[in-house]
Amino acid sequence: RNTLEMIRNAGIEPTVIEYLKTPPAREDLAAMIAAAGLTVRGALREKGTPFEEMGLGNPDLDDAALLDAMMREPILINRPFVITPLGTRLCRPSEVVLE
Repeated sequence: RNTLEMIRNAGIEPTVIEYLKTPPAREDLAAMIAAAGLTVRGALREKGTPFEEMGLGNPDLDDAALLDAMMREPILINRPFVITPLGTRLCRPSEVVLE
């Protein structure tokens, strides 16, 4: 919400994708994570998700297994991702959107 407000305050009306209703394709998610300079594990959301129940803290799980989990349970995708011609960022904290 804060990130969206910051973008709108800059005079930009973004396209918002509700990832819980319309999750990205696996290839798009992997590309977005890579473009943001993150690891797949770094893009996982833990709080308020089935992260623990699914055993996703296991360091033996590879990127493919983590992406599979994110596709099955989109709530595991950390957010918000902002994609612009200047690059892709996971905007946590919100102020990252200003970079």
